Amino acid sequence: MNTGTKKTTHDAEDDVRNRDIKIYVNGKIVHRDDAKVSVYDAGFMLGDGMWEGMRLYNGTWAFFDEHMDRLYDSCKAVSLDIGMTRAEMAAALAETAAANGMTTDAHCRLMVTRGIKYKPFQHPALSRSGPTVVILIEHSKPSQDVQKKGIRLAAVPQVRGLPHSQDAKFNSHSKLNCIIACLQAEAAGADEGLMLDPHGFVSTTNACNFFIVRKGQVWTSTGDYCMNGVTRQKVIDLCRANGIPVFEKNFSLYEAYSADEAFLTGTFGAQTPVASIDGRPIGDGTMGPMTLRLRGLYKDLVSSVTK
Repeated sequence: MNTGTKKTTHDAEDDVRNRDIKIYVNGKIVHRDDAKVSVYDAGFMLGDGMWEGMRLYNGTWAFFDEHMDRLYDSCKAVSLDIGMTRAEMAAALAETAAANGMTTDAHCRLMVTRGIKYKPFQHPALSRSGPTVVILIEHSKPSQDVQKKGIRLAAVPQVRGLPHSQDAKFNSHSKLNCIIACLQAEAAGADEGLMLDPHGFVSTTNACNFFIVRKGQVWTSTGDYCMNGVTRQKVIDLCRANGIPVFEKNFSLYEAYSADEAFLTGTFGAQTPVASIDGRPIGDGTMGPMTLRLRGLYKDLVSSVTK
């Protein structure tokens, strides 16, 4: 729920049912008040874990295979054994959704950490009890106010780092880099931070992938320094399938400031318009025609894969 004048791409309409949701914690489904993780857990202690955000439509998780590819690839890359097959994970997700009577307009945060540590130190070998798996699903509809008015961005000094420092493709629990960017944007009077890559090119926001529209063309970053977003890729694919020129390329704030439109992509908000960047209105400050068209194409795609 939005508070004050600040908006985020994850603002949702308030739903009182979320006060009594049930959450999956290591094979048990419990009331949210009883869903607890040890202070020795590697995720709590060190941010040592991976997560996925997914949306439920008509009883089906949209783009489930793509989300599982990212989760399992990420965990493999950091030697984190999830301890569940994809089929078992799908069953746990279905069980949790059913326990909450959820079939649509629901958003899941699936979290996997290295588990409880033997001692409160960094080495992964100290996590000896196996992973912690949490499935948290809420009744959730994106805020219509955000979709209508758009997001205000501020370019921030915090950058997306090089892959050999901490690869941005990891959807890890270690989000401090993005949190610092968000704080910097808030200090500048904006809603979210627009982050540059190490070379000064526009990369992403602290929470979502970033696109601009210029003279009928859709641009986004190369993807070298940003999350390999599932929704990002779907928008690129939709552009290619519908004759819309789309480019993954380097561009600077110069092109972003003078764009005809700008929008963010993410599993939760799909496509969210950008109203301004560093106080400069983008277009007329509302959702532009290309963003509107892509929203329609994306909605049709989701409907086709979640019947």
